[in-house]
Amino acid sequence: MSFIFSIISMLFSVAVLLGIVMFIIFMARKIGLINTPVDEDGKPVNDIKGLFKAFSKFSDSLIFRFGIIAFMVAIMTIPLGMVSEMVSERSHLYTSVVHDIANTWGHQQNISGPVLIIPYTEKFISEKVLTDKDGNERKVDKTSYVQRTAIVLPEQLFIDGKLQGEHRQRSIYKSLVYKAELKLKGNFARPNIESLSTHIDKIHWDKAWFSLGISDTRAINKVSHLQWNASQTDFEPGTRIVNIIKSGFHAPLAIDKALARYEFSLNMDIKGSQGFYFKPFGKTTNVTLNSDWPHPSFQGNVLPDEHHINAEGFTANWSIPHLARNYPQLWTLESQSFDVNEFKAGVNLFESVSLYSQITRAIKYGVLFLALTYITFLIFELGINHRLHIVQYGIIGLALSMFYMTLLSVAEHANFFKAYLAAAALIITMITLYAYAAIRHLGRTAFIALLLTGLYSILYSLLKLEDYALLVGTVLLLAILGVMMYLTRNIGKQTNNEDHAITTRKTRPSITKEAIE
Repeated sequence: MSFIFSIISMLFSVAVLLGIVMFIIFMARKIGLINTPVDEDGKPVNDIKGLFKAFSKFSDSLIFRFGIIAFMVAIMTIPLGMVSEMVSERSHLYTSVVHDIANTWGHQQNISGPVLIIPYTEKFISEKVLTDKDGNERKVDKTSYVQRTAIVLPEQLFIDGKLQGEHRQRSIYKSLVYKAELKLKGNFARPNIESLSTHIDKIHWDKAWFSLGISDTRAINKVSHLQWNASQTDFEPGTRIVNIIKSGFHAPLAIDKALARYEFSLNMDIKGSQGFYFKPFGKTTNVTLNSDWPHPSFQGNVLPDEHHINAEGFTANWSIPHLARNYPQLWTLESQSFDVNEFKAGVNLFESVSLYSQITRAIKYGVLFLALTYITFLIFELGINHRLHIVQYGIIGLALSMFYMTLLSVAEHANFFKAYLAAAALIITMITLYAYAAIRHLGRTAFIALLLTGLYSILYSLLKLEDYALLVGTVLLLAILGVMMYLTRNIGKQTNNEDHAITTRKTRPSITKEAIE
């Protein structure tokens, strides 16, 4: 409704502006700045009549017609701006719905870990001097114990993931989400806990645990048992190391310190949206991701070593050494602090050109297509010697502006191509019928329809191009500029020839009836 009121306000503003121009011309004649026109008998013409006569004569000039085109294109940017604001509003609403869907389905998932945690106790003996009531001093050894936590990262980490994309719908909006089937395996070397401190009293191998972090635990569908060497262990909620990994799960372990290597594996199914990321906790981290989504956007601190993308989806492989990050394989949680979130890699399931971005890009070409359409009608005016009224120019401009509103309305309920085809066909038909009613020539009207069809075809091509849209758009603008230069090359010559013809007629001696006799 606000769009309709804006159009009415715009038409009212145009009428007021024309009234102001007419008033200025009228007052300029009153005070003598502009000569009052005379009729064929040399008598002054009534001011109002002369005003309209002079205005009518000036309106037939090419300069005035180009001025009208520029003025109408400038005026038509108002409804284009209104449509652009509406697209922005609908885009924000869509973003809000996508966020709401992610809250219930699952947000972007980040895998942190796995991590092996081994607690140990440090023993400190300090000497203290005590003085009795007689002033005698004696030395006493004081023993204190401090609990510490060793953080151990895997030697090798393998993550094999399969991301299956799907759309979830709420109202008229759809959001891209995914289901991920993950297989994690690898191994830990027996950690040298003794190297962390010279005051170690006891290492609690029987109280160790295995932790794995997931950013959105609400989206976990299923997690298998933890296969730890030959034994299986169930997971429990929480990581127990929230300073490093805030959310996830853990499994208690009893580690055999006699072994030199500990193998582990687990499977899990999770849900998410937007993207999937991992952190290279292994001394060597190898990740393979497969997906049926054909538009990946690889993100993070490092890109995949290899990737293959086709219409059926993509495959990507990462191999990341521990030297790429800034935290070690082994450290003490209480005495050392590292940011394990500083380094990550992954992929976004990217929708190449969204509905609202496509319509926004189409609106950016709106001024160009308004100008091209008006210039087309101007060329026909010059060719058929028939002038369109300024109101007809305005109606054509409004029809062109309504294309974007129609496209937005239909595209929210149908495929973008079908919406574009329907909106373009409707507007082309309306303008073609309107042009035929104005110029009454079937051949020229058909050519106008053909030209409009070509323009909207070019616009659709620009919208579908991702990498070459700017190049093609620039070439199109240069081509249009070249055509305009060609069409206007003789404007000055025509004016000079007309002036020369008038001067010749004035200076040529008249032949009277008496002279002939």
